[in-house]
Amino acid sequence: MPMSKSNATSAEPHVARKRFGQNFLHDPGLIARIIDAIGPQPSDRLVEIGPGQAAITAPLIAAAGHVHAIEIDRDLAARLHERFTSAQLTIDQQDVLRVDFHGLSARLGGKLRIVGNLPYNISSPILFHLLDAADVIVDQHVMLQKEVVDRMVADCGSKIYGRLSVMLQARYRMVRCLLVPPGAFHPAPKVDSAVIRMVPLATDQVRVNDWPIFSAVVALAFSQRRKMLRNTLAGYADALDWQSLGISPTQRAEEVSVEKFIALANYVASLPSASEGGQRIEPGLA
Repeated sequence: MPMSKSNATSAEPHVARKRFGQNFLHDPGLIARIIDAIGPQPSDRLVEIGPGQAAITAPLIAAAGHVHAIEIDRDLAARLHERFTSAQLTIDQQDVLRVDFHGLSARLGGKLRIVGNLPYNISSPILFHLLDAADVIVDQHVMLQKEVVDRMVADCGSKIYGRLSVMLQARYRMVRCLLVPPGAFHPAPKVDSAVIRMVPLATDQVRVNDWPIFSAVVALAFSQRRKMLRNTLAGYADALDWQSLGISPTQRAEEVSVEKFIALANYVASLPSASEGGQRIEPGLA
């Protein structure tokens, strides 16, 4: 199968757009290691977020035959259309935060494998958006700012343990695959990056009873990190059986494990007032 329609793409080089957080991977050795970590197969329904200049897209297509790409940049989308056939690449030209991954899974006929070099400026919102679709995702291999990856896998008690840590660890098994230095990109970012593998837990392993309430409780708890839980969760504090939960109302959020946050939110979900207190809070960068 030919790898592309033509060896010639648009004559003018693409200029990275800062508003889209574009940094293009170009290191062949690291690209090969990333592809090896993903392990693409012909039966996969691969969805790539931000294919850019196809550094990862091309080897994914070579291994799996087809990739469904989400690319917001019209110029890059046009170049990808020139380079690959429709049998090799489907391009969904829109903001990834507007993509209905449940609908996409239904259209592609099964669960998705997500791949992407996520824009640093909106990486957390993308992760929360994907979290809502975890039930139709096989796994995610995403590249992020190393600092974000560190927060994702942070342990309870760490200064960087926060809302992102709790929300993601409640739904995924996560493993850092490799570090990526700034020089592997053009233009080079000012920070190190890392690739992380995220595998959604099986349905019977997910302990959260009500995700909107879980999200609300965790967001409130971390909304003022220096305050005690009895203050940040003041709306629930008097109704909670702190002793049975194994949590002290004088603890701070960073001292509460993922498992205890799940127990706390499940307790809140069982309260008569939960519908009012559990209104969904939109993801942020806490």
